[in-house]
Amino acid sequence: MKTKKRLTIALILLLLTVSILAGCGKSGEEGSGKGDLQTLTILYPGEENDRFREFLDNEFAEKMAADLGLKVNVTFVPWSQYWEQKDIVLAASEPIDLYWDGLPDLAAIVNKKQAMPLDDLIQQYGQDMLKVLPMEHLNGAMIDGKIYGIPSSYAPSSAMYQLVNVRQDILEAVGMTDLNTPDDLKEFAVKAAEKFPEMKGPADVIFKPLTRYFADEQYSWIAVEDLVVFGEESKKAYSYYETKAFQEVAKFNRSMYKDKLYTEDLTIKYNERDTRMQTGLYLWVEGSLGKEMETIESVRANAPQAKLQTYLLAEDKPRYVNSTGGEVLGIPMTAPNPEGAMKFINWIYKSQENYLFALYGVEGKDYEIVDGRIKKLVPDEFFYEWMFRNQNYQLFAPDVDQEAIDKYKSWDEKAIISDSLGFRFNNENVKDVENALKQVVGQEIAALRSGFVDFDTEYPKAIKKLKAAGIDKYVAEVQRQLDEFLAKK
Repeated sequence: MKTKKRLTIALILLLLTVSILAGCGKSGEEGSGKGDLQTLTILYPGEENDRFREFLDNEFAEKMAADLGLKVNVTFVPWSQYWEQKDIVLAASEPIDLYWDGLPDLAAIVNKKQAMPLDDLIQQYGQDMLKVLPMEHLNGAMIDGKIYGIPSSYAPSSAMYQLVNVRQDILEAVGMTDLNTPDDLKEFAVKAAEKFPEMKGPADVIFKPLTRYFADEQYSWIAVEDLVVFGEESKKAYSYYETKAFQEVAKFNRSMYKDKLYTEDLTIKYNERDTRMQTGLYLWVEGSLGKEMETIESVRANAPQAKLQTYLLAEDKPRYVNSTGGEVLGIPMTAPNPEGAMKFINWIYKSQENYLFALYGVEGKDYEIVDGRIKKLVPDEFFYEWMFRNQNYQLFAPDVDQEAIDKYKSWDEKAIISDSLGFRFNNENVKDVENALKQVVGQEIAALRSGFVDFDTEYPKAIKKLKAAGIDKYVAEVQRQLDEFLAKK
């Protein structure tokens, strides 16, 4: 009898053990969060807010554990420090799995070993992403036949960075209706200063929109620090700071500074231009298509009456598609969990449900959808919409005019595909020259570009230093690679 009882107890314990082990195994397989989770670390520009942090720690953490078996850590770095800190942490092989950077610097990023080729990862873990990100878009981050990043923002992109995002309510209040020339901008700044003395003027020197206006042929920027441009008609590479267009930009900006319409913050704290605009105290900032839709809620948090509108100077000139977004998501060569990084990107693009969850939070709590429009219920931002924007999933706020949406969606219909699209300059042969040129730009030319020093006396000195640093050699190397690239098209 005792033996039978002992056997019964042993059988019960065995069944309990099997049940517990089965339960543990099931949790691990389904990624419920109860088993072991892999860590994914994202280096992210900007300041965290209360709701975003709460979301990351709770609803988002649960979703990542359940869907991907990941524990996602987001390391926030203020915008003013982001690029410097990014270089430092990646050079030190810190455990970063995913980060954001500027696509024009892709070759430099690759040469610094800051990005790994992603072709195999995309093939294995990115198949859902490929359903909404066409390969032509990904080819914008290709060097020597390999993809080194996921270009941000699959959306209309002609005349990228050539637009001006302005406070339309202030423009109308001073008796103006639109903007098409630099003189229009200056008139707007003068009138706004007179009627609204509490406003602090422009948030940005917008040199690329001004270049569009002053250039005889349209330019696309094809090297770091805006050193070299591609002439869309001539198909040649030019030293940007030696062009007639740049000289006109610098002279115009000098007139703005002399008339006390620009402040030195525009150069000293250049990377804070968007932050300035969002305070509600500034008139304009360099824009991109749809930027007014992105930032209006942040501006209205400080200026409830604000209206934003984006303008293209010299609207009659051709618009070129010369970028696949301008920014890129990269996975470092030293990433501890590159598979997890690609799984995360793929997960965002797998469905509109995932996309909205990552960018807007929890439906019913952080946002709601009414008649096909998305309405935010909290002022805080989640993952930047522009960083992952996809025209297959993108929704618009209730107060965006349908006319503006129609214009946005049809923006590229009359655009011209630039012959430079997909060109990525490899700086390997001229790294020392490039570093010397970057120093000249930072120390001499940035102030000229912004109008903070006398053009007539300082420009010749700056160009002399640019020549001494090797700009001619640099442009020649760009031209050599450009000729090879164009010959293959």
